[in-house]
Amino acid sequence: MGDRMMAEPQDIALELSGVSKTYQISQGLFAASKPLRALDNISLQLRRGEVLGLVGESGCGKSTLAKVLLGLEKPTRGDVRIFDQPFGSHDRKWIARRIQPIFQDPYSSLNPRKSVREIITLPLRVHSVGKTSGWNDGVSRMLDLVGLPQRLIDANPSQMSGGQRQRVAIARALIMRPEVVICDEPTSALDVSVQSQILNLLMDLRDELGLTYLFISHNLAVVEHIASRVAVMYLGRVVEQGPAARIFETPKHPYAVALLDSILTPDPSMDVPDVDLDGNFPNPVDPPSGCTFHPRCASATSLCSRLRPEPVQQAPGFVTCHLHDPNQQKDMA
Repeated sequence: MGDRMMAEPQDIALELSGVSKTYQISQGLFAASKPLRALDNISLQLRRGEVLGLVGESGCGKSTLAKVLLGLEKPTRGDVRIFDQPFGSHDRKWIARRIQPIFQDPYSSLNPRKSVREIITLPLRVHSVGKTSGWNDGVSRMLDLVGLPQRLIDANPSQMSGGQRQRVAIARALIMRPEVVICDEPTSALDVSVQSQILNLLMDLRDELGLTYLFISHNLAVVEHIASRVAVMYLGRVVEQGPAARIFETPKHPYAVALLDSILTPDPSMDVPDVDLDGNFPNPVDPPSGCTFHPRCASATSLCSRLRPEPVQQAPGFVTCHLHDPNQQKDMA
């Protein structure tokens, strides 16, 4: 369940409908492989011009979702559409022209042997965009756009600070004017003093270029600052989605409540600390029955261990929990 009825089709930049991704995991030489469902029937909409924050513990499926959206992995089931165009009928180059990533560590994502000019023009070269005679002008414009001095155009990443390298990575992502940008932990490798500069730059670029962001982060304080909507993931499922202000003020799902309670830390650069829940994060190869969160949930009942919950509309948004399903209330005792 998503919120299609609340957005006109022309306002939907990216849409996932029932997307699942399953891997077969080897159990040893003489044992049969087991399925690992990294994404489990995810339906989401990313509206034109918004920032959708995607949060959850490590192993919940955030990175797999990013790979599917970038065309690096194909979903086992379900559909992905960008501006109502299906991914399935296009190749990775077509997807890359419309969706670009900004990764966590700018040093490892940039070729240390290449100059800034070569790094930023690489997507143009790969996709044969425009004439080579105009590439230098394009690089100069991008440097101005991301706040880098022109003198760095022939510098190598090793000669630059972390913040400067991330600005180069942003320039490379935007040189082809994509419509959607996947920001995968784009500030977590940076000093706290630089994080706010990069976040402000991303928001300025969104306004100036009309970009749409999927912002993946462990840093919930950053997500609260930058996101207009938030989706909370747990073990491959989106367990709650809604406006950022509502999610952070009054989360509905017990996991979202515990996750947000865990961010009360004086250091905004810290990742999500240990969530105060009973038990450990479950084995995704052997997930619990019913609601996969029930072994760690203080509010769980016998129904939760037996029956898989379905998304319940919480306008605007939804929550995947029996506690908020009026059809299951009589069975919660």
